[in-house]
Amino acid sequence: MAASNRQNQDLELYRSLQETPAAFEDGFGWTTVVGIFFCGLIMMPGGIYLSLMTGGSLMSAASWVTVILFMEIARRALKPMSRYNLSILLHAAHVMMASNIIIPGGPLGWMVYRAYLSTSDPARDAGMMGSFPTWIVPPADSAAMIERSFFHKEWVIPLALVAFTMVIGLVKKYTLGYVFFRLTSDVEKLPFPLASINAQGTLALAEADQQGRADDTAAAPAGEKPFNRWRIFSLGAMVGIGFGLIQVGIPAITSLFLSKPFFLIPQPFLDTTVLTETLLPSTPTGMVIDIGIIFLGFVLPFWVVLGTFAAIAVTVILNPVLHHLGVLHTWQPGMNTVNTTFANGLDFWLSFGIGSALGIALVSLYAAARDVARKMREARVRRRERAAEVDLWATPEGRGDYPLWIAVLIYVACSAAMIAVCWILLPRTWGILMFLTFYTLLYVPFISYVNARLLGISGQHVEIPYVRELGFIASGAKGIDIWMAPIPQENYGYMSQSFRINEIIGVRFWALFKTDLVALPVLFFLSMIFWSFIWSSNPVPSEMFPAAQLNWELRAKNDVLLFSSTFVPRDATEQEKKDKTWKDSHLAEAIHPKVIGGACLWVVIFYTILSSFGLPVTFIYGMIRGFGQMPHFMLLEVCGALLGRIYFQKKFGAKNFLKSAPSLLAGYFTGVGLIGMATIAMKLIKAAISSAPF
Repeated sequence: MAASNRQNQDLELYRSLQETPAAFEDGFGWTTVVGIFFCGLIMMPGGIYLSLMTGGSLMSAASWVTVILFMEIARRALKPMSRYNLSILLHAAHVMMASNIIIPGGPLGWMVYRAYLSTSDPARDAGMMGSFPTWIVPPADSAAMIERSFFHKEWVIPLALVAFTMVIGLVKKYTLGYVFFRLTSDVEKLPFPLASINAQGTLALAEADQQGRADDTAAAPAGEKPFNRWRIFSLGAMVGIGFGLIQVGIPAITSLFLSKPFFLIPQPFLDTTVLTETLLPSTPTGMVIDIGIIFLGFVLPFWVVLGTFAAIAVTVILNPVLHHLGVLHTWQPGMNTVNTTFANGLDFWLSFGIGSALGIALVSLYAAARDVARKMREARVRRRERAAEVDLWATPEGRGDYPLWIAVLIYVACSAAMIAVCWILLPRTWGILMFLTFYTLLYVPFISYVNARLLGISGQHVEIPYVRELGFIASGAKGIDIWMAPIPQENYGYMSQSFRINEIIGVRFWALFKTDLVALPVLFFLSMIFWSFIWSSNPVPSEMFPAAQLNWELRAKNDVLLFSSTFVPRDATEQEKKDKTWKDSHLAEAIHPKVIGGACLWVVIFYTILSSFGLPVTFIYGMIRGFGQMPHFMLLEVCGALLGRIYFQKKFGAKNFLKSAPSLLAGYFTGVGLIGMATIAMKLIKAAISSAPF
């Protein structure tokens, strides 16, 4: 029992940093609706332009700038926004600005990319032109493709599929994500250490409007120095603005009048792989120079950071040994960090990552079952002692909960709808039907729960690589239709953390759902309008958009490589389709069953050892995060963890410091985001003056 208590002590500390509020409020209103249109009309086109031109993203900056701007307007109107309003507005901004850096600007960006992919050089060289289904992209010689506009009848079915996917995804994340939030947060009482970052940032902004700054000061035990949340947030913002000027501002300003930007700090990192290849062959080396990583070390659980550091150290030592033994044979002298990491992944670390992810999934399921059983035993003991019933599944009043069986039923219905649509679009074979059933009803819930638990323990997530892709291949599908079907890479574990953030702030969960119901249609239509305008003005990608020209071509090559595993020409005979195999593909060469099995076994054994001795299990979660990864960010992160643990926690008290560190990190990201928004404004002004790109 003592060992079990020591094992859970670290998690209980982080769980106790934030208490569940006694009352919950909605937070959704007209301010949220105006904020949604503000992000869509002002931020989205700038985000599309930035990503296509430079490969950057406005997501984090746009979200916080929107919140700060609306907060200041409300303050001057003598109607300060509550923390509930701020939280919902921040959620709305995230929904509107969330995008992939390579394919920005809402769901229609992917349609432009697929239009490019269907006529790209890699597709033509592989003989795939003309093989893309018309329900995902019009033919290359159609008016819609020639005029580069979505306002043609050929796009009706593809756009309808996009809308269908958005609706199904919305319902799934508020059903399956809610189920796993209840399990990990309410039942298992996991701490969700990173949930307090957004929560503390919102609370700091809200408390700045309150009268009497004494109330803003976080309570501290006797003898410990208290923190003021707003001051800590402001300090982080000032540091972010100062560092952002050097990191982002100077390159952006110099690019306005120079042929290429001038970087005082190497971006995205200082690459020393070629310089160290003699001493450390097949090992990526370098360093990310970013103060924010030190602040991140303050926030992450200490043993998670140490576990990651240990895993990366082992990777740096092991890579030269594996290269000498001929395991890492793809690497060649002269490769930089990116190419070295990719080559090592093909030879070893991709398979190791798959095995370790399987192992962590197994131990997570075991730990979850053990914890639930323990809490049920404790509940029975309390019932006997107090002669009163203790409900393990009890929920706070007014939070917006609903029965779990309804959530499960709705998720199954949505999954059945997706399977039915795919059954209509794809060749009707039992292999495809079995894969769709397995993926939607078994794998997606499985990986979502694993990630919900990882986020609850260490703030990290894990993916089992290529599960969906291997499922496509194993289903026996022929052609590339299966790759275009509306089967998204789903993982709803992140919703557990999102629910926990809003629970800390005191927001009713139904307010989040109402916000999405308004934001998603606006996102769809504005994305279609802006992408049609930009796409019709200039081809995407083209020399006008250098980042897209590089990134989209690279992605197209990777996609065509995957498609080739099932591709057969449309005029192929039945015998040619049967003879088609994927075993000669590069993907097959990167899968090593012995490495996968060994990694899975290692994780299970190591977890068992830590559990037996009552050591922090967060250490192994940190190790999973670090194996096979680049060491570039680790030095500053471990410095931040050690500085926080050894100095700041002793000076200010562990609980007091850990409560305030997220405010510092949130303020830092806000400061860097403000600099990013300012530099993008200058670029847009220059583009308007020079009549480019419009």
